[in-house]
Amino acid sequence: MKDRLGWFVSILLFILVLYPLAAVIIQVLLPGVFFGNWQLGNLSLLLEIFHRPLWQKSLENSVLLGLGTTLLATLLGGVLATVRTNWSFPTAKLLDGAVWLLLITPSFILAQGWVLFAAGGGIAVNTLGWNWVTGFVFQPAGLIFIMTLSKFPFAYLSVHAALEWKVDQLSHAARLSGASAFTVWRTIQAPLIMPAVWAGAALVFMDTIGDFGLPASIAAVYRFPTLPYSIYSAIYTSPIRFDMAGVLSFYLVLLIGLAMFVQFYAMRRSRFDFLSARAERSAPKQAGKYRLLLTTLNLMFLAVVIGIPLGANLLMSVFKTQSAGFVLSNLTLDHYTDLFHSSSVLLRGLSHSLMIAGSAALLGLLLGVCVAYVLTYSQFRFKRTIEVFSIVTLAVPGVVLGIGYIFVWNQKWLDSIGLLLYGTPWILVLAAVAGAIPVITRLMVGAMAKVPNSLLTAAQLQGDSFTSRIRFILVPLVRGALLSAGLAAFGSSVFDLAVNSILFPPNFLTLPVTINKAFEDLDFGYASAATVLGSAVVITIILAIELLLRRKEAKI
Repeated sequence: MKDRLGWFVSILLFILVLYPLAAVIIQVLLPGVFFGNWQLGNLSLLLEIFHRPLWQKSLENSVLLGLGTTLLATLLGGVLATVRTNWSFPTAKLLDGAVWLLLITPSFILAQGWVLFAAGGGIAVNTLGWNWVTGFVFQPAGLIFIMTLSKFPFAYLSVHAALEWKVDQLSHAARLSGASAFTVWRTIQAPLIMPAVWAGAALVFMDTIGDFGLPASIAAVYRFPTLPYSIYSAIYTSPIRFDMAGVLSFYLVLLIGLAMFVQFYAMRRSRFDFLSARAERSAPKQAGKYRLLLTTLNLMFLAVVIGIPLGANLLMSVFKTQSAGFVLSNLTLDHYTDLFHSSSVLLRGLSHSLMIAGSAALLGLLLGVCVAYVLTYSQFRFKRTIEVFSIVTLAVPGVVLGIGYIFVWNQKWLDSIGLLLYGTPWILVLAAVAGAIPVITRLMVGAMAKVPNSLLTAAQLQGDSFTSRIRFILVPLVRGALLSAGLAAFGSSVFDLAVNSILFPPNFLTLPVTINKAFEDLDFGYASAATVLGSAVVITIILAIELLLRRKEAKI
């Protein structure tokens, strides 16, 4: 049964993840193959990226944004994690909360907040009189700055986890040998956390270079083409340029593959197994005379990274006009009222997104549990391959996955068997399931690791079927992780702008597409109100489901 389950999840992961990704590469080598044309492609087209201005600029901007953000975000995240691990101060837990909030908030919402704040007629200019902000933000260095404040949580969490445990005898031995405090940090402590630093840097780079939200939002006021946005433009401008989309997707996947290779190589060269029985959990010390300074700096930092992007969306949703600023006569609820007009597409888009996210969460949870079971308990010989399949979506940008889904699910022969999914809501559900699998699998593997295989084996020896063992033994023991994984998948699926922008069917707008279209039309008040209302509805649903199921679990 376990081998059958292993083959079952392998096939599904191949269909959902690997085949669409391979289709993007195949389209470059054999253009038109998915539409009945078996003509061999001209590989010199790959070199056209160095001769066509838009293609070249997109590549240059993506590399610049990726490298600049990786350097600064890794440094910022590492410093904050070190401070948080070593010192305790009153607002420290707010920093932890802000990190997770930034991690789960869609990048296009954060980017829209920065645009509303920094644009020529935005809050910084009209309300605060800071005319310099526009010039600072809307340039490559400014965009790197914004992206750094959005992506540093990856580095922060990676380094913070590495600093959770400490083995002081290594440092004590060095100090007894005459080494200075700086020498001890440089030669012992810093090298020990380098694998975590490299892991965090790789995550920052991959998430930055594949980010579609920032360029999509910035495009409303500032032209800064990147690979993801140019891929999207190639598909949704006339004439459709599959050759351009394929070539740019190839280079985007290549850059992410190089980042993964560098990470694996660096971690292999710098692996240190130093934990022993003498390891102790790190406990932050009281900041003492630096208490006030750390508290003040932390509050100022949170005001920038959280207050500006989220606060700008909230303020713009109640402003009559951008130019009037924050005065009583400029406050209104008209933008929220507009959301409920018969001509508004917001409620329809929200209902579509909730339906897709709910379906994706249920289907993704079912598949994710099967994947986690195979990885944790089976002896399936290809389970490491399954693990790679399950996490590769984390590194594959949504625009690339969306392009792959167009090639795979838009073929005429699928219509004869009723599987022509392109142009239907089901293709959005499949893409959302593919995006949810890595999160669900990671959470479920961690939970299942705590359940001994002997419990399941004992039940099997007593004659219990596979389904019964899962239903009556495993599921009750990992119920909390199931709830967390399902809700995480639901929340992330609602606001997936990249996949929704690429694959949404005609006359089937979703919440993120509706918000982004309003933003592109410079209807900032409506877009902000839609963002606030949509986020409030999603958060309320998640909290209500969690509260209901937690109470039910407590009664049991």
